[in-house]
Amino acid sequence: MDNTLIAIIVVVVGIIIVAGLLVFVGLRNPQVSDDQKLAERLGDLLQRGEMVNLEKIELSQPFAERVIYPIARSLGELAIRFTPQNALQNISKRLEMAGTSSRLDPTLFLAFQFIGLVFFGGIVIFVLVISPLQWPLGRIVIMGLVFSGIGFFFPQLWLGGKISRRQQSVRRSLPDALDLLTICVEAGLGFDMAMQKVCGKWESELSLAFGRVIQEVQLGKVRREAMRDMADRIGLPEMTSFVAAVIQSEQLGVSLAKILRIQSDQMRIKRRQFAEEKAHKAPIKMLIPMGLLIFPSLMIVLLTPAGIRLVQSFTGNMK
Repeated sequence: MDNTLIAIIVVVVGIIIVAGLLVFVGLRNPQVSDDQKLAERLGDLLQRGEMVNLEKIELSQPFAERVIYPIARSLGELAIRFTPQNALQNISKRLEMAGTSSRLDPTLFLAFQFIGLVFFGGIVIFVLVISPLQWPLGRIVIMGLVFSGIGFFFPQLWLGGKISRRQQSVRRSLPDALDLLTICVEAGLGFDMAMQKVCGKWESELSLAFGRVIQEVQLGKVRREAMRDMADRIGLPEMTSFVAAVIQSEQLGVSLAKILRIQSDQMRIKRRQFAEEKAHKAPIKMLIPMGLLIFPSLMIVLLTPAGIRLVQSFTGNMK
């Protein structure tokens, strides 16, 4: 039995170390692919007139880029083979909504999910196996499965939180951006130049979204399609309403400045209503920390002296 426990501990520790290395390496910014890096190094060698040795260039790369990162990529590609196409499209859409599509793709995201499954489950099994309480094997397996499920869905929770924070940032900055758009359009600028002014004025999620629309239009994409894609990437009802109003004004020939001013007023009202809604939810959310942390502490501080006096008086009467 002791040899079996030692073998389990060794295997679990190895799994945890490998999973931790894969997570650490996978979290780096993969905006530049390995092929591009290899091409850059090859170009540097050619410019300096040195002899090209592909094996030497490959071995000069860090160990993480040569071994660990390709393993994480291969794990994600293996998971993609058994993942339905609708699930992959949903992951791609959520990555777009979170604004991380340039750093994460569905392959790496699925790899992180399976790495989290192994990492969380391995840590729990390792702790329970070395615990002096001598947990039964069935309970260890159940706890390992539970925490493995938590580790598998942890990237989904992280992605959902990132989407929510991005949407809140856009919701806060949208009224001010529409005010600036209205001023620029009324001053005689075109809508594209007005969006360029917004991009230069602030550095926010909304300005980045406008900047991507401008780049897509410059590359030949129709502006209404680029704006619809922007609304889909953000997934916010206020942004969808704004894009629909702008497209409708272009199709019907309505004054764009008037539409922008109306939209700005409506967005400001919605932002105030959203703030009021959060303010009304705050007292309810405060009940949990107050009930679990503040009230017990107050009861201890207030009732402990009275309890000590009661105990002292009771023991004194008994004597």
